[in-house]
Amino acid sequence: MALLQANRDLISTAIKEFNVLLNQQVFSDPPVSEEAMVTVVNDWVNFYINYYRRQVVGEQQEKDRALQELRQELNILSAPFLAKYRAFLKSL
Repeated sequence: MALLQANRDLISTAIKEFNVLLNQQVFSDPPVSEEAMVTVVNDWVNFYINYYRRQVVGEQQEKDRALQELRQELNILSAPFLAKYRAFLKSL
């Protein structure tokens, strides 16, 4: 079952916004721990899921699928960011 176009558009918008959020981050001194940064990123993902939860359309199954796909996409975007943060910590 393919996602509704409205939900695909919503996911695309959320991905773009989340990518902007990640790209705006500046690693500062003193740094937070890797575990703390993982928690922050997970909180951001949950914030986006909760925000877009009210905007997805369709039957409940369709909504659940769209939110699951959104979470998966945001987690994929988060991985390189967290890798970059780990490299930053190692460079200190």
